[in-house]
Amino acid sequence: MRVLVGMSGGVDSSVAVALLLEQGHDVVGATMKLWGGASDSGCCSIADVEDARRVAQQLGVVHHVFNFGDDFNEHVVAPYVAAHATGATPNPCVECNRHIKFDRFLRRARQLGFDAIATGHHARIVKDAGRFSLRRGADAAKDQSYVLHMLDQAALSATLLPVGDMTKDEVRARARAIGLRTAAKPDSQDVCFITSSGGRSAFLGERIPLRPGRLVDVDSGAELGSVDAVELITVGQRKGMGGGTKSRRYAVGVDVEAGVVKVGGAEDLLSNHVGLRNLTFTDGAIPAGTTVQAQTSAHGSPIPARFDGNQLVFSGAERRVAPGQSVVFYEGDHVLGGAIAV
Repeated sequence: MRVLVGMSGGVDSSVAVALLLEQGHDVVGATMKLWGGASDSGCCSIADVEDARRVAQQLGVVHHVFNFGDDFNEHVVAPYVAAHATGATPNPCVECNRHIKFDRFLRRARQLGFDAIATGHHARIVKDAGRFSLRRGADAAKDQSYVLHMLDQAALSATLLPVGDMTKDEVRARARAIGLRTAAKPDSQDVCFITSSGGRSAFLGERIPLRPGRLVDVDSGAELGSVDAVELITVGQRKGMGGGTKSRRYAVGVDVEAGVVKVGGAEDLLSNHVGLRNLTFTDGAIPAGTTVQAQTSAHGSPIPARFDGNQLVFSGAERRVAPGQSVVFYEGDHVLGGAIAV
């Protein structure tokens, strides 16, 4: 099988190439150049491209660099900025997978005559009776199925995830045994286009007006203080939410247009449902009334819930999901689909 491997310059995609070669596939590596601005973290630096190139050279495979910067700006960066401008909390890594790594990259692979793409994501794809299912990775601490929930049958059927059955320790051990330069390279932790020095404030401040906001008590309406930029506040945030009380205070609502952040106690963050938009499913829509386990963050604990089409209903009160975040539906380790919280 001819396989185009997305090489990020990290250890997981490096080992993915090695494993596919061992399995006898015709392998070519490709690194996606996505962000041309300042970057001192994440997975878009010049050093990452060089690491990918050197690993490909070591393993004897051809290596390409694809410039998808325009697509990345359109489908990831611009929506990220727009979401903050409305008080939402976007997940750019999910949107990068949705639009770039498993759409634009896959289309390029097909244009070049490849049978499949592969990445170093920690998740598994299982084929049964001609259908494909997305499952959690073998390493629970590194499982990335949450950020792949948008993959449908067309994408799953053309994707290989070679390290999904391995733990991270096993991946690093394999890399050391082969002598790969990325064996001890730390994992990327941050959004690639947000620098650690400037953060969200500097990035967004160059693109949209950041306006001060008032902190208002959710019950009494009393003004408690202010924040420098209402666009940077996330529902559930505690830091900077005003003092003067013995109990911890949280942002429970963000109204950018009014310049108001509603503040309350932990109990004010509780809700028994979450609204949904942009629903996607891995193998057809699940019926309304289906019981699922809902995961509301990349490594959060699943919560029992009932899928009601445009919302999830929890069996009890749960911490509110910030608008813009992904909500993923599981059945055991099987990903059924997901949506964006409203």
